[in-house]
Amino acid sequence: MAKVELKQPIVQAIAEDVKDATSVVLVDYRGLTVAEDTALRKELRDAGIIYKVCKNTMMKRAFEGTDFAQLDEHLEGPSAIAISKDDATAPARILCKFAKNAKALELKAGVIEGTVYDVDGLTELSKIPSREELLSKLLGSLQSPITNLARVLNQIAEQGGAENCEAAKEDAAEEAPAEEAAETTAE
Repeated sequence: MAKVELKQPIVQAIAEDVKDATSVVLVDYRGLTVAEDTALRKELRDAGIIYKVCKNTMMKRAFEGTDFAQLDEHLEGPSAIAISKDDATAPARILCKFAKNAKALELKAGVIEGTVYDVDGLTELSKIPSREELLSKLLGSLQSPITNLARVLNQIAEQGGAENCEAAKEDAAEEAPAEEAAETTAE
């Protein structure tokens, strides 16, 4: 069997992985310990990200005709690829966070939703919260005024209604002299 025939299934597997991907990030993994590599793979797997170590020539062939062909110039030296089909910023976010503790891990470049980013761009993108975090912040912002109103109303009800509330007594005390003054001027 020729070497090309042996490599073709690998190229097809990479092409299938990047086919519907929203983002692909390349990293240089040299120098990672086995424990660090295992922890990185587990963290990426838990986030639904495909992580593979592949030959650069096979990645180049798999990227042909896709947005990810823009990564060809960065395919030098040992490369690993992180592919996400759901959360576009997840690979950059997880890899940048992991690279802070594992100094041997170096980001090379990435294509996120059709745009190529260098290391600095990936670092900036990694600061964007995940979709779930953004939705929870939005929900919290929407619920905050309603929650505060419910607390105030609950406190008023616990104190026996507006008549027993100190603020209501103060307002009533301020309005009483004003009403008396209005009555005396009207007479």
